[in-house]
Amino acid sequence: MKLQSLTRLLPTWKNAALAVLSATLLILAFPDFEFWFLAWFALIPLFWAIERESESTVKSFILGWIFGTYFFFGTCWWLTFAPITYAAFHPVLAYFLLFCATLIVGLFPGMFAAILSVFFRRFGYYAIVSAPFIWVFFEFLRYWLTGNNWNSIGYSQSFQPRTVQHAAFGGMLFVGFLVALLNSLVSLWFLKIKKYYLLIIAVLLFCVITDVPKITFDYDNLFLPKRSDARIIAIQPNVPMSGLTYEKWAQLRQKHVQLAESALQKLTTGNRKPTTVIFPESPMNFAYDEDPEFQEFISAFAARNNVHVLFNAAEPDLSNKKYFNSAVMIDPQGKKIAQYDKIYLVPFGESVPAPLQSIVPAFVGSFSYGNEYDLLPLGDAKAGVMICFESHFGSLSREYVLKGADILIEMTNDGYLGPTPVLRQHLANAVFRAVETGRPVLRVTNVGITAYITERGEVIDPTESYTEDTRIWSVSKSDGSQTFYVRYGDWFAWFCSIVTLGLLLIGFWYGKNNSEYVITDK
Repeated sequence: MKLQSLTRLLPTWKNAALAVLSATLLILAFPDFEFWFLAWFALIPLFWAIERESESTVKSFILGWIFGTYFFFGTCWWLTFAPITYAAFHPVLAYFLLFCATLIVGLFPGMFAAILSVFFRRFGYYAIVSAPFIWVFFEFLRYWLTGNNWNSIGYSQSFQPRTVQHAAFGGMLFVGFLVALLNSLVSLWFLKIKKYYLLIIAVLLFCVITDVPKITFDYDNLFLPKRSDARIIAIQPNVPMSGLTYEKWAQLRQKHVQLAESALQKLTTGNRKPTTVIFPESPMNFAYDEDPEFQEFISAFAARNNVHVLFNAAEPDLSNKKYFNSAVMIDPQGKKIAQYDKIYLVPFGESVPAPLQSIVPAFVGSFSYGNEYDLLPLGDAKAGVMICFESHFGSLSREYVLKGADILIEMTNDGYLGPTPVLRQHLANAVFRAVETGRPVLRVTNVGITAYITERGEVIDPTESYTEDTRIWSVSKSDGSQTFYVRYGDWFAWFCSIVTLGLLLIGFWYGKNNSEYVITDK
């Protein structure tokens, strides 16, 4: 009897299949598949399934939960690479743990579906127009409750230069809103409201947003800024993730120097612009303050080549005897002139939430949180640094620009996650940070993808993954202008949140005062 009662709460298998179809289409829109255009139609089967089950909030919630779990499992399976490869987890255990995590994150699409079903009951088919606002609200809520919104639907458009321009207005979530809006307009036509102007509006919206006539972007004709205030030497050393003896470590450290000096030889020696060599985050685990031998080594390299050097290092936090995950810069005399301490640490990787610190170890190390938005000099320009996971946070890059940053630098190491879609997914985050702030991002990585990302979101001069390589870039001081997003932050996400909560209040008020009140298309 109890089993029968439970089965009554489940959606039909046809509607569940529609939710899975939506998730599959959206998975295909993300790296490594990158059929980006599918995102503009991927949610239609899900919306249709929710409408068909809208008499039950629970059934609709389960549909959204199925969609979310399937989608996050299909786009984030690479999270199993590190525990399987480096922690000797059995694959079954690793994927089971991933499944548990995606069940949790899948609750957010589940809540989206539940709220949308309520609106269907209150407002009829036209409730579908509210879907983009609800979608953004729950992606924003996921960000605040979990600390990230990895693979939000807007990121599916990262490598479409025309589409991502809208992020300068309302951030990545505004681009996601536009994607969900097109889905809702087409869905409205399918849901028995056969008004052809809806399809015309949807087609025009798609063409305007994605700039279909110019979809074949000519990357060969893109150039870096002509004015050059400083030069950057980006090193991609391809340091392995394991098996580092001291001898191999010393060889790899020397390899960093050899790659840099080889690149420096390509620059003209006469009246050379101020030059900065950047070593990425990697398993080299450099330490500056507490390692006199390394201080001597890196200072000699800087003096010999008359360059600034920016490198990742573990630097002591004297307040608690822990360490910061830092970016340290020294000048050509070998003197430390700047240090940025990572603010957004990887949850359970670099730090564990306070209530769990005594029972759950951090996988990489237990670091201290930084709290200063330090800017580093690059000639006359100033740069803000994002270390690895931090390129996911628009609030960090925005704060840098508010403080006067002309350039953003990302130092990262995705090697622990293998040759998987994470390389392109992580790059997608940096693309949005460039457009949101109107500042170029210099992406310097251990195993790839190292690239120069223009303020328009164009990925220039990318390296191949898992190879040793170098890049030489020119940078200049910005004109100081600020995008709408820099000035007002996540204003659009807050607007969508207010709209969603307002519609909920209206819906419940109508439901309380007139249980039969439903708007339909007659």
